[in-house]
Amino acid sequence: MIDLSSPIDAVGWEPEPISHTVMTPAEGAVHMSEEMREHFGIDFDPSVLPDGELLSIDTLSLTTHTGTHIDAPSHYGSKGPDGAPRHIDEMPLEWFHNPGVVLDLTGLEPGAVDASYVEKELASIGYTPSALDIVLLKTGASELVGTPKYFTDFVGLDRSAVHLLLDMGVRVIGTDAFSLDAPFTDMIGRYQAGGDRGVLWPAHFAGREREYCQIERLANLDALPRFGFTVSCFPIKIVGAGAGWTRAVAMIED
Repeated sequence: MIDLSSPIDAVGWEPEPISHTVMTPAEGAVHMSEEMREHFGIDFDPSVLPDGELLSIDTLSLTTHTGTHIDAPSHYGSKGPDGAPRHIDEMPLEWFHNPGVVLDLTGLEPGAVDASYVEKELASIGYTPSALDIVLLKTGASELVGTPKYFTDFVGLDRSAVHLLLDMGVRVIGTDAFSLDAPFTDMIGRYQAGGDRGVLWPAHFAGREREYCQIERLANLDALPRFGFTVSCFPIKIVGAGAGWTRAVAMIED
């Protein structure tokens, strides 16, 4: 098993900072005693516990797009191809445990590749995705995790590339970058230069036309073969959410 997940780390740089507070086991014992008294009318002296300790408790404040996560169709907008888009808790589990294939986008300038690039990349490795295969983009951006450059220096897919993969039956596309689209600096620059609204988040907005999920902020894709492995990336079941965290892993048979 190869861990494909980037950590949720309050120490690293994030545009929306993570808050992570820890209640120590001793504090947890007092907290439990107070909660039992308030909610259940039970008096309990935590000093009788070993070292006066019970359990630690972690409290975090963060978005569902922090760390390795899966975007649901409802993340892309309020309207989907068949009405209201599905949330992360409504997605079929069979989408998230399937054969994987890695497309190499390393060494490219920040921006987005099109369908012709994806076709050439697949031809170069002699692989055609089957329905429900999980396609992973190796951009090299995971080396920048925890820095501002992680959010601006990577390569994504344009609209044609996404639709090509969806035509093949792919329903989950992953990347080791911050976004499946080009960096916002690149997209907005091109929009301001030419006025074409179609360059703004085309990979995400493709999900308004056809239902699919993205895995963003993966890691360790350089440890994988190009194909011949299974990806397991079940999302956390957050009711009504547009995304959910995942502990993504790849499994390679001996």
